[in-house]
Amino acid sequence: MEMDAAAFEELVVDELDRLPDDMVEGLENVVFVVEDSPEDGEDLFGLYDGLALTERGQYGLGELPDRIIVYRQAHLAACEAEDELRDEVHTTLVHEIAHFYGIDDEQLHEMGWA
Repeated sequence: MEMDAAAFEELVVDELDRLPDDMVEGLENVVFVVEDSPEDGEDLFGLYDGLALTERGQYGLGELPDRIIVYRQAHLAACEAEDELRDEVHTTLVHEIAHFYGIDDEQLHEMGWA
């Protein structure tokens, strides 16, 4: 599938806006970033780069924000149509936000969000 970076970023923002309020209201000091692909060449749809809420002790003033990264190339390579792309981006956002809340990959598999 083909989609330029600006259109993909707009799709990600749309899908982020569609997430339930109770899922995103608790996000604190988190930024969402769209990148083409991971620098290390790994085949990832997304990445949570930060410290899970459940692992934070003294946290707050002066801390750099956690990042949720959505990788464009992996999504485009895996999808053939925009509806499929939207579903995959939605799943990626839920998955990475869950990591912010301290939910690990094993729990996400059990819940059907892996």
